[in-house]
Amino acid sequence: EDGQRKATMEAGQIAGLEVLRIINEPTAAALAYGLDRKKDEIVMVFDLGGGTFDVSIIEIGEGGVFDVLGLGGDNHLGGDDFDHKIMHWMVAEFKSQTGIDLSSDKMAMQRIKEAAERAKIELSSSQKTSINLPFLSADQNGPKHFNTELSRAKFEQLCDDLFTRIERPVKTALELAEGRLKTGSIKIDEVILVG
Repeated sequence: EDGQRKATMEAGQIAGLEVLRIINEPTAAALAYGLDRKKDEIVMVFDLGGGTFDVSIIEIGEGGVFDVLGLGGDNHLGGDDFDHKIMHWMVAEFKSQTGIDLSSDKMAMQRIKEAAERAKIELSSSQKTSINLPFLSADQNGPKHFNTELSRAKFEQLCDDLFTRIERPVKTALELAEGRLKTGSIKIDEVILVG
């Protein structure tokens, strides 16, 4: 962490910038959302990126002063993990329909990966999504197509262990923030979703 901060500062200096200080990603996100114009609020920055998850509880005071009250995260959890859950389900579904295991077919797996990501995104605003991959594979009887539906309920069931993994860092960040405030409980005024 310190090495990364030093390298970032040096990169800024090489670019001709006067680097005053390095701020962490959640604080940068809060600034980007204009939260420095607010005061006396406690916000949670929930950053679920492609491969990592970070959560921060930040207190914004008078004059846009930020105080990070609590941090939590998982460096091995992100959106890619949700895609992989759908991909494994698709491979199993295709195998049960056709008897063909696609897990070692690189071209088919690339198409499955793209379809899984699309399905995940669609399920953010829909209760179900259609997955249609024509000519995904072939056998001696001809081409094999993959056409199925994935419901949000099934997706949530597939990802249940990932949701549990998200809970732990959030609880850690909240406990740290409560310890800093010494109020016994914390009221989050706003949640910022990043990533």
